[in-house]
Amino acid sequence: MNPLPATGTERPEGALSVGAVIRSRVRAAVRRPGRAARSARPRPLTPEEAEDRALLLRLLSLLLQYPDGELATARPVLTAAVEALAPSAAAAHLADFTDWFTEREPEALERHYVEMFDLRRRSGLYLTYYLHGDTRRRGMALLTLAQRYRAAGWDTGGGELPDHLPVVLEFAALAGPRAGEAPLRQHRRGLELIHHALTDADSPYQHVLAALLTLLPPPTEADLRAVAELAAQGPPAEDVGLDPYGAYGAGEFAPPGAFVPPGQAPPTLMPPLSTPEGPR
Repeated sequence: MNPLPATGTERPEGALSVGAVIRSRVRAAVRRPGRAARSARPRPLTPEEAEDRALLLRLLSLLLQYPDGELATARPVLTAAVEALAPSAAAAHLADFTDWFTEREPEALERHYVEMFDLRRRSGLYLTYYLHGDTRRRGMALLTLAQRYRAAGWDTGGGELPDHLPVVLEFAALAGPRAGEAPLRQHRRGLELIHHALTDADSPYQHVLAALLTLLPPPTEADLRAVAELAAQGPPAEDVGLDPYGAYGAGEFAPPGAFVPPGQAPPTLMPPLSTPEGPR
C-alpha cells in the first residue's frame, strides 16, 4: 500500500473521488495517528491533540497541492474540515486561506498556484533546494529523505521528489511529531523563506505556510539571519545535476542567473483507504 500521496498525470483507474477520500482520510487520521505518533515524543499528546495535529498536517498537505478541478470540487469538504478544527493560531490561518480559496474560479486558482510555486525561485515547494541549492549535496539529501521514508515503511510511489512539501507534510501526519516532523524541522529556514516570499507577493498561500510554522519550534536568531541571507543571495550553486537521484525536469538546473524552476507537479492523488497503521 502507498500511504503517501501517489502522483501522476492521470488518476489511477478506480480511484475514489477526492471528496470521499478526504473524508475517509480525515477519519483515518483521527483513529490511527500511527505508531510513531504513539511513541517517543517530548511529551505525550492527548488523543485530541494527536487528532488535531495529524489532521492539520494532512490539510496543509492537501491545500498545498496543485488546485486541479478535482481538488477545486472538494473545496466544501476542505472548508468544513478546517471549520471543525479546534481553535488555534493554525486553524485561524487556514480559515483565512479557505475564505479566499472557496471564492475563486478554478482557473484563477490554477494560475495563481503556478505563479507562486512554479515561476518564483524563492517560493518553490522543493525544500532541499533552499538548504543545498544546485549542488551535489542536494542529490544526497534527496536520497537520504527517500531512505527515511522507506525505513519508516512509507512509499511515495516514485511520482514526486521526496522533498516536495505536500509529500513531506503527509509523511509528518502519518509518522508522528518526532520522526515524521523531523524533515520539517530540518528545513525550517526554507519554510520561513517561502512564507516571506508569499507574504511579499501578497499571496493567500502565506496563511498556509503561517499555519505550518505555528507547529514548529520558534526560529532562532541564527535562523532569522540565515533566512535574510538566503533572501539576499539565494542558496549555494554548483553546475551539476541531481544524480544519484535523477533528473529534475526538462530544464534541469540552470547556471546562476538563469534558474529554471522545476516543472509543475501533477496533482497529488490520495492513497488507498486501507493504509498501514504506522511505521514498522
